[in-house]
Amino acid sequence: MSETKAPTWKEVLVDPLIANNPVMVQVLGICSSLAVTSSMKTAFVMGLSVTCVCGFSNLAVSWVRNYIPSSVRIIAQMTIIASLVILVDQVLKAFAYDLSKQLSVYVGLIITNCIVMGRTEGFALKYPPVTSFFDGIGNGLGYMLVLCIIATIRELFGSGSWFGITIMQTINNGGWYNPCGLLVMPPSGFFLIGLLIWLVKIYRKDLIEQPEYETHREDY
Repeated sequence: MSETKAPTWKEVLVDPLIANNPVMVQVLGICSSLAVTSSMKTAFVMGLSVTCVCGFSNLAVSWVRNYIPSSVRIIAQMTIIASLVILVDQVLKAFAYDLSKQLSVYVGLIITNCIVMGRTEGFALKYPPVTSFFDGIGNGLGYMLVLCIIATIRELFGSGSWFGITIMQTINNGGWYNPCGLLVMPPSGFFLIGLLIWLVKIYRKDLIEQPEYETHREDY
């Protein structure tokens, strides 16, 4: 693989947070964003899992990119990603079994997450390992940021709690807050993500232009 001039680690780490966010700008990883954002615990763990897998898969693919034949590069990338996902899943089952059960199949589906596969294919195959690692971490953090924003809104106003800690005592528990039941239902995640995407595209048009180093969509 030919190596092009690499962007700085700061660019690849910071740009995916807002300017080139994988969910709000690239509109990737939507399915898992909808599925795990009913509570902050599941959203945070899912975001952390994707960040780890994305960072280390980028690192591994970049290390071996010059030894992977083009005809089997997708298979090689999927093997690396699947191995990391299995490792993450086993760690969750060992140290956070209840959360692992709540996340159910969604941890395993990180293997097919567009963000992870897109970064290995569009970035790690072209740039050196350290830069690729930071790119994966940056995109994972951008994904986690969106999950945490949506989960905060859904859990706080839908259940009156945050990270399982009661913030607003609900009427059912003798308090004053009447929770919005719609926010704990899956469709609310869809509307909140749509709202975030709309806000970014309408109010921050200067931030949604692709950075010079970014791979164009047709390269995927």
